[in-house]
Amino acid sequence: MATAFSSFRYADSLVVVGISVCTAFLCEGISWLLIYRTSTYKSLRSSIDKASKKLESMKSTSSSAAASAGAAAAAPAASSKKPSSRAKKMDRVETSLKESTRDLSLSKFKSGAVVAAVLFVVFGLLNSLFEGRAVAKLPFSPIPLVLKMSHRGLPGTDPTDCSMVFLYFLCSISIRTNLQKFLGFSPPRGAAGAGLFPMPDPKTS
Repeated sequence: MATAFSSFRYADSLVVVGISVCTAFLCEGISWLLIYRTSTYKSLRSSIDKASKKLESMKSTSSSAAASAGAAAAAPAASSKKPSSRAKKMDRVETSLKESTRDLSLSKFKSGAVVAAVLFVVFGLLNSLFEGRAVAKLPFSPIPLVLKMSHRGLPGTDPTDCSMVFLYFLCSISIRTNLQKFLGFSPPRGAAGAGLFPMPDPKTS
């Protein structure tokens, strides 16, 4: 049985993909055990969701108010206080959203270290199993920049040979991302693009 499988044309590819899938489930299991099931994570996620919805609502209200700015131009003194008050409320909500997102990122450090260790061990195992072996065939000749990774550590000059490193990289970024969405563990939409080092606010520059 093992001999028949090893002689199968796509055996190496299936092994790498299968190990990548199992590793993704293991990493998400570790993240759930250390992070996702905690009350701190649930509270921060709830705060981010509420702040995101409130900010979107305030922005939509602000855009509709801007559409009628021409009509309010006749009474600037009476209408100038409302936009100012609205802008301050939006700033407070944005600040709260950024703080919650930063705290959420910090709370993931514990599981992030464990997951990184697991990925390092799995990568070392795969590297020892498939060192110097092409695990798949690319249906095209990649550009030189991609070729450096897809043909890394492989003998010969066939540009369609795919190394384990390249296949494992593609599987890691695609399988785990979709698995997080399927399990409902993907980052809140309000946390997209934010983190420990968010982009500077253009209003303060």
